Amino acid sequence: MPTSSVAVLDPTHSSAATRDLLGAWLALQHVLALEPQRAAERVRGQPDPRALLASLKPGSPFDRAAATAALARAGAVALPVVSQSYPERLANLSDPPLLLLVRGDVSALAKRAVAIVGARAATVYGRKVARTLAAELAREGIVIVSGLARGIDAEAHAGALEVGGQTVAVQACGIDRVYPAEHRSLAARISESGAVIGELPLGTSPRKSFFPLRNRLISGLALAVVVVEARERSGSLITAAHAANQGREVFAVPGPITAPTSLGANRLLRDGAHPCLGAEEVLDELQLLPTWTPPALPDLGVKAPSREILASLAAEPASRDELSRRLQREPEQLALELLELELDGVIDEDRDGRFRVLASRA
Repeated sequence: MPTSSVAVLDPTHSSAATRDLLGAWLALQHVLALEPQRAAERVRGQPDPRALLASLKPGSPFDRAAATAALARAGAVALPVVSQSYPERLANLSDPPLLLLVRGDVSALAKRAVAIVGARAATVYGRKVARTLAAELAREGIVIVSGLARGIDAEAHAGALEVGGQTVAVQACGIDRVYPAEHRSLAARISESGAVIGELPLGTSPRKSFFPLRNRLISGLALAVVVVEARERSGSLITAAHAANQGREVFAVPGPITAPTSLGANRLLRDGAHPCLGAEEVLDELQLLPTWTPPALPDLGVKAPSREILASLAAEPASRDELSRRLQREPEQLALELLELELDGVIDEDRDGRFRVLASRA
């Protein structure tokens, strides 16, 4: 896809030329938004939207100035597919959005991301898993992508936000609308640190046929898709299918075989999806496990290797296997030192097998 020197088209820009170019892109979006593959083919041959518009049959009247003003009122900017700031993972799709409308941080779209999706009518278990998983991934600097829907999507966004992480919400309506309307506050919080995005023209109401289009963007922005809960016929399974076709990894959270909300996720596992039992499976499969640096601690009278263990546990309790990955040491090598620290009353092991520093010594 050819690239342009234009980075981001801002409707409030002082340049009349920039606003004119933005108006042309908005007009082209009005014509071709629902035909992304055709639009991509057209743009490959002619990246100037004004020339493309001249070659197309005139459709319904379109007020470019009014659309530009509406985009400004929505607090959003536009990313044409030919822009140098357009996210590479989407640009590489066969059907990239002609024009992305973005409210929030454009740079969030290019960062390492994992999509978390699932049932709208989610169980308490599913909601807890989605929120916890999103929080754990966000702590490691992973952007959480989802669809702003009720249930699993909302929990995934909230989990990232509550730990100060970034999350991206992909909408199946115009950027000047929020669906469902009850998530207006959530969408506003998302756009403060992450982004709310869409490819449909301003003023577009959500329709059932728009959600598969939306779902390809959720998977397209991410390195992997995690399905937490999904019924037998679920939009989340469409997202997983898009992910597989786009070369993304697909994960699914196992659920009870008798639960309708887990039927789709369990079938994904049967068909080869990676089991997701926590954030570490995702990070490990994507080779995104962080290089951990232990914090400084005062001298507690222990030898150097044990000080490294102690510093790690002071930062966050961990099991022996978690410590092994974090410190890049074999579990067997840690066993004796952990035992010595425990006998000395410096650390303690809880019922879940996680070691923590005792408050009296920390």
